[in-house]
Amino acid sequence: MNTNKNSPQNRAGIANKNQVKRVLKTAAYDLGLALLLLFGCWAWAQTAPVLTVTPTGTNQLSITVTNAVTGTGSYEVWTTPVLGDVVDYPWTGAAMGTNGQTNFIVNTPTYPAGFYRAIWDTNAIPLWEAADPHNPSAGILNVWIDSPANGSTLN
Repeated sequence: MNTNKNSPQNRAGIANKNQVKRVLKTAAYDLGLALLLLFGCWAWAQTAPVLTVTPTGTNQLSITVTNAVTGTGSYEVWTTPVLGDVVDYPWTGAAMGTNGQTNFIVNTPTYPAGFYRAIWDTNAIPLWEAADPHNPSAGILNVWIDSPANGSTLN
């Protein structure tokens, strides 16, 4: 019987054991990654709000937010006919909700197609009145004119 550590049979046995260990480690890593992705997708699917837009049969659309965020705040529905062109086609307010409201009825836009989004607002100031729509703590926009420019009068 050959008991030499450097014999071809012994080296082959060690190589096979190392290969089995690598395969098991890779399989365990792949299984862990798959479970993490599966759980992440499941958690996201359970909590992500979804916007459903359906025609009512008249000149109005019914917009519903499912999986809505709960708590103190309200949704605002905004619309635009074209994505990516905020200069010519800015997002405009279509409906401002109250605390907990998730169903909206809006008039059909003048454009044959369009896009809608719902924004969760937590400070009770509509975004169109906000001093900074991206900063909820900025508060309401106020404009004061101390005196007319060049001696003109304001009516």
